[in-house]
Amino acid sequence: MAVASPSRPPGPLTRRLRRLTTARIVGVPLVWLFAAFNVLTGLWLLMSSLKTGDQIFTSPWRLPTSPNWGNYARAWTGGLFGQAAVNTVVVVGGTAVVTLLLAAPAAYVLSRITTRLNSSFALFFALGLGIPAQMVMLPLFVVMNQLQLVNSLFGLIVVYVATSLPFAVFFLTGFFATLPVELEEAAALDGATPLRTFWQIMLPMARGGLVTVLILNIIQHWGETVFALVFIQTTDHQTLSLALLGFLQQMQYNGADWGGLFAGVAIVVLPVLACYVWLGRRIIEGMTVGSVK
Repeated sequence: MAVASPSRPPGPLTRRLRRLTTARIVGVPLVWLFAAFNVLTGLWLLMSSLKTGDQIFTSPWRLPTSPNWGNYARAWTGGLFGQAAVNTVVVVGGTAVVTLLLAAPAAYVLSRITTRLNSSFALFFALGLGIPAQMVMLPLFVVMNQLQLVNSLFGLIVVYVATSLPFAVFFLTGFFATLPVELEEAAALDGATPLRTFWQIMLPMARGGLVTVLILNIIQHWGETVFALVFIQTTDHQTLSLALLGFLQQMQYNGADWGGLFAGVAIVVLPVLACYVWLGRRIIEGMTVGSVK
């Protein structure tokens, strides 16, 4: 009686073909096309920021023959981008730090103490993600005006922190839930207090999630315009987004300076783009780890 020979394992090409689905066949090219479109848009923005106004319209797809760095000088001085950049760094940096200081302890408690009250608090933070900014704009302005925090960088930081906390707490709660409880039990046996356990053991282990929240917070508020336009009323407190808007309004009266306008857009966009390119992998790693327990 003949013995059937064992079947050979499929080769690498066969395994790849089996993994191909309609979603991958259609989705992967679309993702690459979207990425290529964004890269080409960024390169076109950089090229336009180094051209004169005539070159932007006559040869929009050509490289600048002689880079016109004066566009950045005009945007920096004429558009008051210098003071606006300092204000933006103060507001965005302060918002990111305060948000982490408030969200990390709250998320740790919500992830460790399982009671009905904590479930209600977690639901409260989750509901905050779905509230549109336009719904709270008017009552928030009334409250901030009574507290004399309108037209103040500190007041804008308070607004940004309040709008950032729901996502930060919701995200970090899931991240802390992935950390092993055994480490806390071992620290308790060694006599460590809950505060010391959180500060010296759990917080360093959650560094990936904290960095992710920090970067997303910076990206979210660097070019934010709606709240800044409502709560900032003078040029000495304006952020980069308001400086760019004011520079665009100046063009309506002083003539079209398209080269300077593209330079102003580059000043606003490039720092965030560089931050994402530099730390984008950390964002993906932090969100992946925090989504699975």
